[in-house]
Amino acid sequence: MNAILFVLIPAFIIVVYFILRGNKSRQRPVNELTEAERNLLAHHVHYYQQLNAAGQQRFEHKIAAFLAYVRIEGVGVTIEALDRLLVASSAIIPVFGFEEDWQYKNLSSVLLYPDTFNKDFQFEGAERSILGMVGDGYMNGQMILSKSALHLGFSNMADKENTAIHEFVHLLDKSDGATDGVPDNLMKHEYTLPWVKMIHQEMQRIEKGKSDINPYAITNEAEFFAVVSEYFFEKPGQLKEKHPELYHILSETFLQDPAKK
Repeated sequence: MNAILFVLIPAFIIVVYFILRGNKSRQRPVNELTEAERNLLAHHVHYYQQLNAAGQQRFEHKIAAFLAYVRIEGVGVTIEALDRLLVASSAIIPVFGFEEDWQYKNLSSVLLYPDTFNKDFQFEGAERSILGMVGDGYMNGQMILSKSALHLGFSNMADKENTAIHEFVHLLDKSDGATDGVPDNLMKHEYTLPWVKMIHQEMQRIEKGKSDINPYAITNEAEFFAVVSEYFFEKPGQLKEKHPELYHILSETFLQDPAKK
């Protein structure tokens, strides 16, 4: 009985936390980044490193604006300056090509967990395999990320994968009301049918072992979009060379051509 309570009580507390705080966000003052924060970006965010001076200044402003309307909090971890900057960078990279004042209207807070967690939001014990999650229902407006996965996504070892970017792409996908791999409010109408066709063709190639795209992409269309978007931002030149049609539609959707950087 005590063992059951030990498992259920932490999960219950986290559920109550989400319900009580809801998804309301309060716009805080936009504080421009300090020199120390800019140095952290320069050392840890390859995307930022590839921008020219004007692009870096714009990136910094978008980071500061994001941090003014989204809370970043830790559960079982202490939040450091680098954590906040990596979360914000993950959010800004996919939307960097959008208009200056664009915001994630379906996000109010990001919670960082120490490592993997399970479907009951527990980060201790067995059956922990989740690295990131975009919330629904009482968790609407919330995102949970593994701190270790967040940092791995910005390391050289990460290759084509970045968990936090993956989750923010899910948010973009969800912004039209359906997380289905087709961001209708971002993608030009003439690309919708070709995109869906490409998804299913590439899924078949992945299943046959004839694609270098992460096999997790065959889970469903939404996961395909998120996985290929990770590839697009992490290894743009490689994606453009091996999957030029996918790259073209993603470039038109995100309004970016990162292979040129």
